[in-house]
Amino acid sequence: MSPVILMITAGAGIALLLFLVLKYKFQPFVALMLVSILVALVAGVKPADLVATIEGGMGKTLGHIAIIIALGAMIGRIIELSGGAEALARTLIERFGNRRTPLALTIAGFIIGVPVFFEVGVIILMPLAYGVARSARKPLLVFALPMCAALLTVHAFLPPHPGAVAAASQLGADLGRVLMFGLPLTAFLCFVGYKVAGRMTRRFYPMTDDIRAEVYGPHVTNEDLAAWSNGNGRDPLQAAIAVSHMGLEESTGSLVARLPAAPPPGFGLIVGLILLPIVLILLGTLSTTLLPVESTVRGVMTVLGAPLVALLIDTLLCAWLLGSRRGWSRTQVSDVIGSALPGVAMVILIAGAGGVFGKVLVDTGIGAVVSDMLRTTGLPVLALGFLLTMLLRAVQGSTTVALVTTAGIISPLIATLGLTPNHLALLCLAMGGGGLAMSHINDAGYWIFTKLAGLNVADGLRTWTVITTLLGTLGFGITLLIWPFV
Repeated sequence: MSPVILMITAGAGIALLLFLVLKYKFQPFVALMLVSILVALVAGVKPADLVATIEGGMGKTLGHIAIIIALGAMIGRIIELSGGAEALARTLIERFGNRRTPLALTIAGFIIGVPVFFEVGVIILMPLAYGVARSARKPLLVFALPMCAALLTVHAFLPPHPGAVAAASQLGADLGRVLMFGLPLTAFLCFVGYKVAGRMTRRFYPMTDDIRAEVYGPHVTNEDLAAWSNGNGRDPLQAAIAVSHMGLEESTGSLVARLPAAPPPGFGLIVGLILLPIVLILLGTLSTTLLPVESTVRGVMTVLGAPLVALLIDTLLCAWLLGSRRGWSRTQVSDVIGSALPGVAMVILIAGAGGVFGKVLVDTGIGAVVSDMLRTTGLPVLALGFLLTMLLRAVQGSTTVALVTTAGIISPLIATLGLTPNHLALLCLAMGGGGLAMSHINDAGYWIFTKLAGLNVADGLRTWTVITTLLGTLGFGITLLIWPFV
């Protein structure tokens, strides 16, 4: 089949995927599978080989990422239901004080965002922001915007979140190196988000009546909030504590009601449990680089630093330290761990379906044609990864779908470039920048934030969409600057 026909087939397949997701609201997994089958058949895959192609793409992708995503979700769920996330946030608020409460919540968003999915993190932390805003007599957006921007930044860039893991898997990037470059990058972006949000929120944005009444009471008007926006704050800690338990119970339903009452976990324990798998993975990566092959330490750290082993160790420690040791029965620990899986099952399948689409592109020869076309553009591979991911993110909304689809499109090109492991890690982060940018009305995260922050559509675009696009583009720019030096 001629390259032109293959290119038309690929373009039509991507257009059909977007049409099914946007127009007919197909579940992305179903749409990806359907489009993969149609593209494979049109591009010349024999019907007898179709099943093998699908199973090969799904198996190769899920064999690497399914365990990582599932274990990461389990860790986040235990930390969530143990009260560890809110305890961490409250401690930061207390230590940073009233004037720097937005920074404290930004740091909480960054730390909690590592093991917890964006949507869950928003549900956990937003009640704290409500209490802070009410007690400090300041607009909610002052606290909510930098905090939620930090949560989404971590979600787009770092493992064990599904988009980052799936992209690294398809491109052959080492997760340890992604973390090594990604942690300081995302920390810097979160700080920039805090500064930018501080300037944005100097302007007052009216709140919807329902959220304004929930946060401040029925007698507070938008005119009152506008007047408060220039006033002096008050100590926010007590009100944050008062509403945080309510938010946790509403977000987790009857499961939390069945767990025995216990004091909240300590700040140091939660931070240690979040950092443990990250440290193990980084040590595993460094040992393979710095230690000789015959070294016993290198062998041990290679095992302990394997992402699935590091996350499994952390899951067991979380189950014991945050569960069994605090009075949870074995059945309750099992129920809490199991409750993490329904929420990530579809995410795992979507990532797997993205792997199927990538396999189809390779097996049909479309990938090679696209690779040649992309090479003729003259754009650096970082720019290609960022722009393709941002385009797909903008038109269909899902960060994960954008990342896995882009990885499938550019992986044949990557195979011909001979990139170093460090460059592959930076490419994944550049794509993460594209996955962070352009969060707008077709993104579920946009609606979660604007609804809980009490913003109308236009103000959501002026604040949330602008800050996510700015941070995503800045993240790409930083990878571009680092590229020549690694």
